[in-house]
Amino acid sequence: MMRKLASLSLSLSLSLPLLLAGCASEPPKEQTNYSTVSSNQFIASNYAVADVLLAQLSGKLLADKPLIMATVVNIDALEQTTTLGRLISEQISTRLSQGRLNMLEMKLRNSVYLKRNQGEMMLTREITDVAHNHSAQAIVVGSYAETSDMVFVNIKVIQPNTNYVLAAHDYALAKEGIVRSMLMH
Repeated sequence: MMRKLASLSLSLSLSLPLLLAGCASEPPKEQTNYSTVSSNQFIASNYAVADVLLAQLSGKLLADKPLIMATVVNIDALEQTTTLGRLISEQISTRLSQGRLNMLEMKLRNSVYLKRNQGEMMLTREITDVAHNHSAQAIVVGSYAETSDMVFVNIKVIQPNTNYVLAAHDYALAKEGIVRSMLMH
């Protein structure tokens, strides 16, 4: 009888934590750590887009003239963006620079209109003036659209004096935790 009681006590003590874990009201939160962030699709996707643009631009640009990266904007409100749009712009510009294109950093120029919390906006009517003032041979522009589970992004490299598209690429990002958090205003 004593053995049965000890065995039952041991069984309960081993299974009680499992039973309590099953009763928990909230699912465990995803831990954000280096491996979670480094394996995230976001940087790799933006760098892959820039690599595609670099391949399309091969032989189309002058080595000594800069490009300007515009802020990627919300397609439904072209004067608005989010952290997502600003960071896509930053990462594509970084990768194009790594690909040996001369990227002009607009945030350091005080002659360009910077809307608070929006970044350096480029609307069609402004592209020619800004490019001319900075001797830019091309401007990288982009837009994004949200659905319930995806963000669709379009990036184009435009020749400002002709409005010709020199390179373009579309891609989609899963609207998971990190991407979703960057879409909030």
